[in-house]
This record gives sequence, structure tokens and C-alpha cells, in this order.
Amino acid sequence: MTNSYKHIKGGVGAPQGFLCSAISCGIKNPTATRLDLALIYSEVPCSAAAAFTTNRVKAAPIKLSQAHFRKGEIRAIIANSGNANACTGVIGIRDARAMSAATAKCLELRTNQIGVCSTGVIGLPMPMQRITHRIPELVSALGKNHGADVAAAIITSDTHPKEIAIEVEIDGYPVKIGGCVKGAGMISPSMATMLCFITTDAHVSQENLKKYVLESVEESFNRITIDGDMSTNDTVMVLANGSNSMPAIRRNTASGKQFAAAIKYVMLELAKAVVRDGERVTKFVTVSVQGARTYLDAKKVAEAVSKSALVKSSWNGGDPNWGRIIHAVGYSRARIREELIDIHINDQAACLGGLQAPTPMDELRAIVAHKEFTIHINLNQGNATYEMYTSDLSPEYVDFNRSEYAYWKQARKDGLV
Repeated sequence: MTNSYKHIKGGVGAPQGFLCSAISCGIKNPTATRLDLALIYSEVPCSAAAAFTTNRVKAAPIKLSQAHFRKGEIRAIIANSGNANACTGVIGIRDARAMSAATAKCLELRTNQIGVCSTGVIGLPMPMQRITHRIPELVSALGKNHGADVAAAIITSDTHPKEIAIEVEIDGYPVKIGGCVKGAGMISPSMATMLCFITTDAHVSQENLKKYVLESVEESFNRITIDGDMSTNDTVMVLANGSNSMPAIRRNTASGKQFAAAIKYVMLELAKAVVRDGERVTKFVTVSVQGARTYLDAKKVAEAVSKSALVKSSWNGGDPNWGRIIHAVGYSRARIREELIDIHINDQAACLGGLQAPTPMDELRAIVAHKEFTIHINLNQGNATYEMYTSDLSPEYVDFNRSEYAYWKQARKDGLV
């Protein structure tokens, strides 16, 4: 199926009928010139669907956007980096509403047609004095060729922007899907920490789009982990405006299955890009579980291994320590039998029947020395499977995350604290 996807340029600006822009407001540092405020806009009405963090502590823009998406008439998304607008109380809600209202006014839309997203430091009010008056400039800059700028404007600790755009033929119509994502730390399932925006010119009903999005999120962003931490701002927003004039895509049809596969492909590519760009990671590891009694058992095992600090530390050191893997399988609370467990690293056996396999250790070390490899875990008890994407854990990760509160000094200068 993926061979039918033509990769194209443009990111979220690639599909017909979408415009985007990004500017620098100095949200985190008024002297900085990096892009930190972005806008995505559909020139025509569209279907919209979203998935949000399951963290019970939710940022102000999450609360506002959830209410707006329930209305189902979203036409634009405004997003900033540098400040998460989380744990900011009623002031945070006020600021999120102000961003939405200012954007709606410039675009001649209703306030509830705007999705609002923020990412960055938690606990500080937004420096609205550097944002609100710049929104007219952001709207004036809208164009087709700024998808890469949007991807750049939303990153925080990422080392580079992450975007994708594809074209696929569905029912004889060329359908374009564009997306971008940010995320490098605080990455854990349900959902992993990131902002993700996806646009498409396909014609999909609101109801069907919601189902496609939730299914795709479950098989992409809910399958990745870097450090096991879940954020307050996780958001996936998808807009479909039907600008390619195709008939409406219906569920449980050939075209519906094609579109579902394409959306999943885009999300999974972006999800994998998040793991590969994890904070100071050196390995990209696929954890594939087979032979579980149930889907839930397979998921428990995959998550336990993928999140284990001991396992991830051994990968960082190039150590094929299958003992740490099997111990994580054991505490996963899945129904397992130790004497049935097989563990392979790529195609080489590390553990057979719960015991050391005869593969020379040097061969296993050579595999784990690579930047990417797969851990295959077969429980040999059933037919259920589950797959996750994870990373190693490095000393540099700890050093990088020891302190991020230099921004508080600037916040004091701004009179925010």
C-alpha cells in the first residue's frame, strides 16, 4: 500500500485549499528570532477531528480547543511554541480565548472555528503583549508555501522540524495529505507528547473523520515512548476540506479503506520521526510482541519493555541484555509462561524457551550497536500481536532535562511572575 504514496513537498500547505504562515514573536525570549507562532487556515468549510491528552492536568488551549471541536466547524489552527499555557488558571483560559478571538477577527470567522495549541514551559502565563498584536501580521502572511515554516515554529527541544506530505489516488481523484509534528521529550502513549497537525483535501464527513483519526492515533502516536512521561498539551488536529471535488469518502468501502490507510501512514511516519528525534537518543527500537493470548496482553508486554529504564539504558550502552527484557515481560501483568518465551534481536535468537540462546554474544552486540533494530518477543501462547516504537535512554538525556527554567528569569522581566 505504501508504494502507492507519492511523497510531495509542502507539508500542511500541500493539500488544495489550505494556507499557512509562521512568524517570530519572541515568546520565550524577546531577543530571539526563531519562528514561534504558526497559523493553518482552510479557505473553505471543512470537517475537523482531534485527539487530546488523557492527562488529567490539561493546558488552557486544550480545554478551549476541546470545546471548539465539539462544535465541529473548525477552519483554522493557531499554535505557539515557547510557552505551554498550562497550569495558568483562569488567566490561561483568558489568553487562549484572546488568541482565538484575535485570529477569528482577522479571518472573519467565529471564535469557535479556531483551534488553539501551545507548547513549551509549564506554569507561566503567556507573554500576550508579544503575541496578540502580531496576529494580523500572521494572517497577512498566509500562503501556500509556508508548510515548512509551520513545522519549524512549533518545535521546542526538537533538533529539527518534522513534516510530511503525500499524494494518493482514491476513486480516480488525487488526494493530498500533509502533516507536521513536534515532540522530542515527555513522550509516552495515550497520547505521546506532541502537537500534530494534518490537512487533507479529501471529502470526508465529520463523523467518519473522527473515526479515522481516533483509529490512526491508536496505531501511531499511542505506540511510541521515549521517557514514559505524558504531557499536559498533547494534541492531534486534522482538517479535511474536500477541495479536490471528489465524492464523499464512506466507511467500509474500498475508498474508505484507502483513505484510512493513508491517514495512518502519515501519522505513523510522523510518530516514528518523533522517536528518532527524541531528546539525546541514539537508538530507534521497534518492540514487536507476538504469540500473546490477547491484544491487551501483547500491549502490556510491549509497553513494559519499551518503557523500562534498565532496558533502555542497556541499549544505549550497546548491551544486548535479554535478561532485562524478560524481567520487564514478567512484571507487565500479562499472562505469560516463562518457559515459553522467545526473544530475538532482529533475526538472531537471544533467548529461547526462557533460557540463553546459543547465539554468540558478539553477534548480538553487533546488532545492538546499530542505530535501529527490532526486539521480537514471542510469548507462544496465542495469536495476538502488538508493536511499539521506542528509544534508548542516555546520560545526555538526564543532563539535558536537569533544568529548563531559565525562562522564568525572562518571565520576571515581563512582569508575569
